[in-house]
This record gives sequence, structure tokens and C-alpha cells, in this order.
Amino acid sequence: MPDTPTAAIRYGVVDPAERASVDGVSFLQAIIDGRLPTPPIMETMAIRTVSAKHGEVVMDGAPEHRHLNPLGSIHGGFACTLLDSVLGCAVHSTLAAGEGYTTVELKVNLTRPIMPGMRVRGVGTVINRGRQIAVAEGRIFSDDGKLLAYASTSCLIFAMPTKAAG
Repeated sequence: MPDTPTAAIRYGVVDPAERASVDGVSFLQAIIDGRLPTPPIMETMAIRTVSAKHGEVVMDGAPEHRHLNPLGSIHGGFACTLLDSVLGCAVHSTLAAGEGYTTVELKVNLTRPIMPGMRVRGVGTVINRGRQIAVAEGRIFSDDGKLLAYASTSCLIFAMPTKAAG
């Protein structure tokens, strides 16, 4: 997790017009640098974005007691959400200004349990970016390099609306 106290992190969402005005890598870097708010899901999941470059995003986290399932291990939804986040953000990193995306398919394999107190790192990489469809793969690793989960996604690329729905 961040070295900065959680209270110092600003959580929120960005106005659609502002989001549409910059390319994907610049947008993600502004979140990492604190110039834009961190999405609220990151607070819920106790994860942070470590790095973003064209086609690849890295996040890390340390799941907490609130992420436990009835068996005492970390709920599988934690891994699914972390993978969805790194995959989606990897696709986001390839977007030009004015483009948006949405997940249309997500496939997750949980290979080892994530246990309380574990630090994890998720890596998402775009393996194909077409005009309308992007495909990415992601992995979650433990601190000692063991594969904990693997996923793939397909995302639809579209022209981003500049007004909020509603």
C-alpha cells in the first residue's frame, strides 16, 4: 500500500469532459501522481496503481480483514476485482484522447489462495489493441513470485461521451 497515510489520498471520480480530454497514459499517470482523484474502488479494495505505461499497468495491495471469506482466506472477488482493474487500466493506457472502453468479457483462474497479510502485485498487459476491441491478460503474484491468479479480458473501445449520464 502507499507509504502516504490513507487520509492523504483523495478519492473520487473525474468529470467526463476532463477524462475525455487526455490520452489514457496521461490520465492514469495523473491519478498516480495525485493530480486527479484515485477511484473509490481502490479504497474499497486496499489497492493502488504503482505504474502505467502504454499497454501495461501494475497495481499492488495488501488485502485486509474486511476481504475475508467464511473460510478465513481472502475472498476470490478480491482477486477478480484486482485483475479487472489492471486489465481495464492496461486497455485504458492505450486510449487516445476522446476514447473510452468497457469490459465485455472477463475470464479468471484462481491458482492459489490469497491469505490475510499477503502483499500482492497485479500486472495487466494488452496483447492486442484493435480499432474497436482490445484484448489483455493479467496476473497476480505474491511477494515471493508465485502466481496467485490469471485472467484475460476483451474490452470494447468507443468514442467517449463528454457529459455524465443521468
